[in-house]
Amino acid sequence: ERVRVDGRQMTESAIADFVEAVRPWLIDRAAAGEPLTFFEVVTAMAVREFARRDVDVAVLEVGLGGEYDATSAVDPVATAVTNVSLEHTDVLGDTIAEIARTKARIARPDAPLVTACEGEALDVVREVAGEAGAPVTRVVGDGASEAADPDDSDEDTEADDSDEDAEADDSDEDAEPNERDEGADPTDSDAEPDDPPAFAASYEGRVSATDAEVALAGEREGTYRIPLVGRHQATNAAVAVALADRTAAALRTDLDDRDVRDGLARATWPGRFEVVDTAPLTVLDGAHNPAAARTLAATLAEYDYDDLHLVYAAMHDKDHAETAAALPDAATAVTCRPAIDRAEDPAVLAAALRSAGVDRVTAGDDVADALAAAVDRAEAGDCVLLVGSLFAVAEARAARMRTVRERTVRGVDGAAHALDTAGVQPDGIAAHRDGVDHRTLTLRLRGDRAERVAAAARIVGGDAALGGLGANEDRGAGGEHVPVTVAGTVAELRALVDRLAASDGGGLGGVATDIAASVGIDAPDGRSASADDESAPEFPWSDRTAVMGVLNVTPDSFHDGGRHADLDDAVAGVERMVDAGVDIVDVGGESTRPGADPVPADEEIERVVPTIEAIQSVPAVGSGDVLVSVDTRKPAVARAALDAGADIINDVTGLEDPAMRSVVADADCPVIVMHSLDAPVDPDADPEYDDVVGEVVDALRERLALADTAGIDRDRVIVDPGIGFGKSPAEDFELLARCGEFAALGCPVLVGHSHKSLYGAVGRDADDREHATVAGTALAADRGADIVRVHDVAENRAAVDVAAAANGALRDGEDPE
Repeated sequence: ERVRVDGRQMTESAIADFVEAVRPWLIDRAAAGEPLTFFEVVTAMAVREFARRDVDVAVLEVGLGGEYDATSAVDPVATAVTNVSLEHTDVLGDTIAEIARTKARIARPDAPLVTACEGEALDVVREVAGEAGAPVTRVVGDGASEAADPDDSDEDTEADDSDEDAEADDSDEDAEPNERDEGADPTDSDAEPDDPPAFAASYEGRVSATDAEVALAGEREGTYRIPLVGRHQATNAAVAVALADRTAAALRTDLDDRDVRDGLARATWPGRFEVVDTAPLTVLDGAHNPAAARTLAATLAEYDYDDLHLVYAAMHDKDHAETAAALPDAATAVTCRPAIDRAEDPAVLAAALRSAGVDRVTAGDDVADALAAAVDRAEAGDCVLLVGSLFAVAEARAARMRTVRERTVRGVDGAAHALDTAGVQPDGIAAHRDGVDHRTLTLRLRGDRAERVAAAARIVGGDAALGGLGANEDRGAGGEHVPVTVAGTVAELRALVDRLAASDGGGLGGVATDIAASVGIDAPDGRSASADDESAPEFPWSDRTAVMGVLNVTPDSFHDGGRHADLDDAVAGVERMVDAGVDIVDVGGESTRPGADPVPADEEIERVVPTIEAIQSVPAVGSGDVLVSVDTRKPAVARAALDAGADIINDVTGLEDPAMRSVVADADCPVIVMHSLDAPVDPDADPEYDDVVGEVVDALRERLALADTAGIDRDRVIVDPGIGFGKSPAEDFELLARCGEFAALGCPVLVGHSHKSLYGAVGRDADDREHATVAGTALAADRGADIVRVHDVAENRAAVDVAAAANGALRDGEDPE
């Protein structure tokens, strides 16, 4: 995940190609006594991948920073030194001035250098930049002395590389740089009065459990929403905007306010005050030294909670006593140890917490188990804080995001395909394909856990195979997460669940619960998988495949543009849909076809609101028997549509905008969360996938987590794999064929395939896709789709009803209609 293009991580096949290409040279270098470091190899891999993918812009986010960092091998168009702190003094220097000089040497002639440094550090940065011929862009703001660190070389952290050709030095929340006074005016600095900052930021406060607002002044003015909380994030936002602005200027392109607003709204920072639940408030943060802990405490003070329950892990070379003392007062604590050699003994950490005044401390072991214990102990109004190590954060996130998918396996060839997409090597496929032609599950686990689960599966009579590093029998996967494929009869899988639940810790209890939920058997804690939730709302898709009819009121939609622009035509169209058996009418006011021009929110509102109001005159719509959804990615349009009578929000960006999440949560309405890379579709995009279904499931899992923390009821969320949005025809057909696997997310599944370009791959032109669409609908309904979104309701209603009858609806006494 260290290397990403257009937000998607580098594929495993691309990594394998890189290793094959460079391995002989790396071996020769090592034999000559000049081996490359891990960071040098990863940087080389990133630069090669960016060149291979022909990116327009690339951001290199550094570790140590400065002239000694591997990223200094490039010639950037813009650079940033966010701040300077007394960190890594064994390499960078012993004083603020020395470290500032080392870091500032990333400056290049004529390449703007953005900095939030102050005082002595700012003076040195300016001096070094001047010597290099690099113009300096100064940023000031709230929390400038606390700018957060995305990639500290103390810990193996995730750097979220996006598409910009700039080199960003590390911004470090792990120390208090530049000796700035805590209460200083953000517009004050040691600069001369006639040298105002180019960008000034102020923190406007938290606006939700996960979001805050920041105000920018100077070259760019406005108030912006960011999905990050904490005063220091205002400075981070200003640095990001300044760097993007300077990069755009170097490329002779414009960076308009919408770009800035959208970019800041989509910012993600896993493991940095990441709110993953609200009842109890549950926060993951990688702060691992005293200064970072103080910054964390200040951010946590923005929240109201009763008792604090700590989950603490750390590396053995950290200052445990001072870090523990800097954390907020806690009622209880449990210590744990991530799967890394440098992790401190939980008993030592427990002693440090007791010394810091925490009375109730338990020395645990596994990170996921420790977090689960703390959450179980907490009341709804409490706070659970996992802190001290980004390794621990990564393990906790992996456990929370773990998805057990039941694979669609049809015969031996299907079993071989399932194993291949899970990274199993050819000899492993040959050994296991006969054994996985049963109920087949895939999930990702830490290497040691994966080996234990695989062994347990074989003991109870099932089979299992490991992919990735786990496929190498000569070298265990250790703490790395690897794909696991488990297969067996229901009885064997039930025995596996019981065996894992009875194991002594190690995080396997949670794995047992997840497997039980996927297979539909009773969980180890006694919860029945078949128990109906009587409080769950009833919708057309609750017990059968529902048909959603498309009603576009646009002039440029790819299939029916202009057909329903007139209100009378729209009403007549809905009447025809109702007669044909439609369950939902989806009203769209902006085309998302490839290359479509975006529509301003006010114009989109003018299209959809009168239409929604007009179709209420159709009796089935007015009575609520047929629901109305609005296909929009704009919060303002969604709000107006709901006020006009819409029942459902259909968001093709998958709740990417935090404001849209707020609209849906406030309305408590159903929402369709679609996977997409671009909306409208970028016809030039060429994303790469190893296993398109698995990767889309993982991406949607992340969006569902955002929906949860925003307060959106999971019972009202529908997922859409996004056929036609950033996938090839072959990948689209894979999504269609395996749509049932999305049930692993615990939400209804919508398939939107009607008249789309995938059918061109089977010889159907744009005006000849009606029959292909009907065939796709029958396949989707048979394989588990809960909703099909189509243009031709009557024909596809028939396909859905036939699939239901073939699957026993008539035998069971049901009406397929």
